[in-house]
Amino acid sequence: MTISAEMVKKLRERTGAGMMDCKKALVEAEGDIEKAIVILRERGLAAAAKKAGRTASEGLVDSYIHLGGRVGVLIEVNCETDFVAKTDEFKQLVRDLAMQVAASKPMVVRREEVPAEAIEQEKAVYRAQALNEGKPENVVDKIVEGRLEKFYEQICLLEQPFIKDQDKTVGDLVTEKIALLGENISVRRFARFELGESVEEPIGDPAE
Repeated sequence: MTISAEMVKKLRERTGAGMMDCKKALVEAEGDIEKAIVILRERGLAAAAKKAGRTASEGLVDSYIHLGGRVGVLIEVNCETDFVAKTDEFKQLVRDLAMQVAASKPMVVRREEVPAEAIEQEKAVYRAQALNEGKPENVVDKIVEGRLEKFYEQICLLEQPFIKDQDKTVGDLVTEKIALLGENISVRRFARFELGESVEEPIGDPAE
């Protein structure tokens, strides 16, 4: 079928991909825009994975104040160049991530930052819970692993459902922006402050 300029323009507006990439995706999808979006996303994610190991030392430190000054967030997000750091797309990502921290109270950026002793403590609790619930011994380990995944989803920023789109994780969001902007993007660290909260030892130091 014929791929019109209007179809290419519409796909580009929805994905941010280049004109030629949009046209190729539409040809492959036989004019179906939704299928073309999936094709571009798959290709973008593959390209983003290749960029993940590249050094990201530029970026932004941003702040977000919520609930009339009752909650505040500082966050550092890195990219590869100052040019990308100044784009509206990157600035919006940083702002969205700060809002995510304010709303969802993560404790670390990624699961690798959770101390081993904290993980073992959670496993022990989940195992005791499962046994107290009368679960058979041969399925307890699977139950523990499942509950541990839920634990990561709650406390790790990149594994939380994105507040603006619950069908994707924060990690998915970052990966999409890597594909769109063509640079590695890394959430470096964050700090969340809530008025009147008690001072507790953090589960891990995201700055390390």
